[in-house]
Amino acid sequence: MKVSLGEFACAGIRAQMGGDFTAGVETAVLHYTGKIKAGRPPIEMPRFNSGSEKRAPELVLDVRFAPEVEELLKQEASRQEAPVEELVEHAVLVYLAQLDFLGAPPSI
Repeated sequence: MKVSLGEFACAGIRAQMGGDFTAGVETAVLHYTGKIKAGRPPIEMPRFNSGSEKRAPELVLDVRFAPEVEELLKQEASRQEAPVEELVEHAVLVYLAQLDFLGAPPSI
């Protein structure tokens, strides 16, 4: 799956997770989808950003997810009426915010 990350997400992965962008995206998505699987709804995408003009991404990655994770992402994106790619970046930002809040050391 093609994943686009903006400047803020890239800076967060560098600071919190050592700069391994693929591993950072995978970890964030597994954390986000794990909440869905557990019946604990994750933080939803902000509505104020929908339909706004998008900036060019800082980085585009090809990340492979297990088929069940990819399907769950598609279902959640549909539920939130958002593109899957935007949901993935949102999952990264939510995960980084949680790491920052907890004061967690880099995990990767």
